Amino acid sequence: MLLFYGHPTCSTCKKAEKWLKDRQISYEWKNIKEETPDRELLLATLENEILPRRRLFNTSGNLYKELALKDILDKLTVEEAVDYLVKDGMLIRRPFLTNGQKVTAGFDEDRYSESWA
Repeated sequence: MLLFYGHPTCSTCKKAEKWLKDRQISYEWKNIKEETPDRELLLATLENEILPRRRLFNTSGNLYKELALKDILDKLTVEEAVDYLVKDGMLIRRPFLTNGQKVTAGFDEDRYSESWA
């Protein structure tokens, strides 16, 4: 089952949902503010470099800026980076999609075609 972590007011999430619906790809929607992706999945994503660290973080988000993560993100250990992500899902780039093996963060039609079509 494809898990879709998004936020109800996120315009990028809405574009991604439309893309999935247009292709009749089913998914389970989760509010990323209330439920973050599994810690082990986030660890594996960073440890195995499935996504670069900056690609996984919502670098344009207010919380990212408030915490001044731009200045320290590359200095954090993988564990420390995941601690931030698990503590507040709004730090994760949205939408975050996974089937348990593959992961995408953000919406890019080409990447979605490669991963989910």
